[in-house]
Amino acid sequence: MDSFSLARKKFEVRFPDTLKVPTRLSKGDTPEIVSAKNFRKDIKTLFPITSGQSLSRLGECEKSPSEKFRVGVVFSGGPASGGHNVIAGLYEGLVALDCLGEMVGFLNGPGGIIHNRTTVLSATHVADYKNTGGFDLLGSGRDKIESDEHLKMAANTVSKLELDALVVIGGDDSNTNAAVLAEYFASKDLKNRVLGVPKTIDGDLQNEYVEMTFGFHTATQVYAGQVSHIARDILSSRKYYHFVRLMGRAASHIAQEVALNIKPNKVLISEEIYENKSTLSQVVSDLVDLVEKRSKSGKEYGLVLIPEGIVEFMPDVQLLIAELSDAMSKYSEEFEAASEITKKISLVSTWLQAQSKELFLDLPKSVQEQLIADRDPHGNVQVSKIETEKLLGWMVETELKERKSASKFNFQPHFFGYEGRCAPPTNFDANYGYSLGRTAAHLLVQGCNGVMAVVASLQNPPEKWQPLGVPLTSMMALEKRHGKMKPVIKKALVETNRKAFQELKRQEAVWAVEDHYTVFAGPHYFGPSELVDLIPKILELR
Repeated sequence: MDSFSLARKKFEVRFPDTLKVPTRLSKGDTPEIVSAKNFRKDIKTLFPITSGQSLSRLGECEKSPSEKFRVGVVFSGGPASGGHNVIAGLYEGLVALDCLGEMVGFLNGPGGIIHNRTTVLSATHVADYKNTGGFDLLGSGRDKIESDEHLKMAANTVSKLELDALVVIGGDDSNTNAAVLAEYFASKDLKNRVLGVPKTIDGDLQNEYVEMTFGFHTATQVYAGQVSHIARDILSSRKYYHFVRLMGRAASHIAQEVALNIKPNKVLISEEIYENKSTLSQVVSDLVDLVEKRSKSGKEYGLVLIPEGIVEFMPDVQLLIAELSDAMSKYSEEFEAASEITKKISLVSTWLQAQSKELFLDLPKSVQEQLIADRDPHGNVQVSKIETEKLLGWMVETELKERKSASKFNFQPHFFGYEGRCAPPTNFDANYGYSLGRTAAHLLVQGCNGVMAVVASLQNPPEKWQPLGVPLTSMMALEKRHGKMKPVIKKALVETNRKAFQELKRQEAVWAVEDHYTVFAGPHYFGPSELVDLIPKILELR
């Protein structure tokens, strides 16, 4: 083991005082997450057993149940820093309660449940991976357990293994899957219960109870460090605009958090663009105005942050993507039969309405290709393949020429994505992941099913965090997937009435013209508390 890992292994996690002793459940009101209100009857119909549960709060008691539990755990979706600490918290929490029978890890994601691929986790395994990044203890995957066949195979697996509980560590789709499994197992009278744990670097699994997902803080600290290095290069060379696209398929939480840390000249927030109904050309025009304004001050350089999914929030591009999705589904055989990409582009354009056709044909060929590339598992355009940083830079360049502007514009595109997913967790994510695992341990020994382990009051010291169990169905709404309405945990977007966004707006005009770039070295693991015990800015401003 390298010297960093050895030193980091010595970090002692902090977690809620409530979870340091046996606990009991107290039931609160039935949660009614805003996005689910209009779908209450539909969710009740789809989840007759597990819907309508009350909020669970954990409080101290004198002793824990004496029963021993066999528990399965699985990583689902992309990696996020702190995942290994979730497993450590779950394992050590059950040991502390004297309730651990055996813990089984499913290999390479939900597919491991379907095909019964497992490994037995020991105290040594858990200790070796504690405070490390990645999901390499078990591996992960994006398989969905949705079909009747897969549900039956999953039920067969947990029955063969004689599991009492399954803990699914994942994002919104993965926790939706956890809710489906919880309902299905209960309908078959299986003893296996299912709990979810909120994970995603995108930060888009939030609501009034889930304040944050683990992995977000580490990822944004990594990105902020990289963007800060670019900012220093900008001030050194003073000749380029750097357009930086940041991961986050739907929501702009990552871009917002990095901007609050780095203070760029411009950060585009998808949700604001959607509210203002700004078209692609309007966004480009605003960027050109920024370039010309800075040029008049003698500044032919700048820093622009772009959220990954921004094009889906522009009404004209949104319409184009919707028409593309419908047309390519309707005419899939004709599309596949076209051999060359130029023929595919020409063919697709004939299926579009006039407005969308004009926009599609005005786009660079590389972007046209990306728009008609392979779909994701839900049939959506894979937004991460659209190089928006290049598209916007090219369009700004084109409009400056059309305006016959005197500005000198040269741009450098960047995309930061996978770099942020597997870094060693920050103190916050190490503590948070571990606390979520311990919360899951306490919830499962109390018999919870179809519940997400949640830790609230995250702006406080970890010892004062509040462990909760929130019913998964209370977070669910209906959404169109592959042409059918399906229950899903709705993605949480940036809310423009929140303090974090308002702080960006307050500084927007100053940052646009002046250079206030922050020196930021990335995650700190050793040193004074003011460096190593940071929390996300959006929690500070909550």
